[in-house]
Amino acid sequence: MNLLFVCVKIFFARILDVTISTFRQNIMIKGKSLIGAILAFFEILIWFLVAREALIISIDSIFIPIAYSLGYATGTLIGSCLSKYFIRGVVGVQIIVSEDEKDLLNSLKMRGYRMNILHLESAYNAEDRIMLFLEVNSRSVKKLEKLVLQKSPNAFVVMSDTKKVYNGTLK
Repeated sequence: MNLLFVCVKIFFARILDVTISTFRQNIMIKGKSLIGAILAFFEILIWFLVAREALIISIDSIFIPIAYSLGYATGTLIGSCLSKYFIRGVVGVQIIVSEDEKDLLNSLKMRGYRMNILHLESAYNAEDRIMLFLEVNSRSVKKLEKLVLQKSPNAFVVMSDTKKVYNGTLK
């Protein structure tokens, strides 16, 4: 069998199975277990066939493990990109700013962001601070981030994935 053909076949098969794997892991984090189980079946089937071929082939070449590894890396990248595009998520955002930063609050309200505000007491200085709690769709995170950095460049911002949201309104 031609070495180039084997390497290309292994490379693309690894891209496919690792893309499925990355997408499956991200979709299971969002609570979609049945879809995750179906994807796992195809992921492992492809992986088994490719790994078996890569290990039993009689060609002794460094290009086979390189093709295998490059396929894995490329599949991880493609799976991550597909996950960002297809899996809608919710992001929890906490923003800590000075209490007198009304411009940021007004800008967030004008753009339809719903938030809760918690008044904080600093252990280090006497400055009054507030923490804004927001839950936003993952697609609007960049817009929110840009707005916060524009209106309050010294804001302390924490963003994290949220598994579920109940009884709330999302932007």
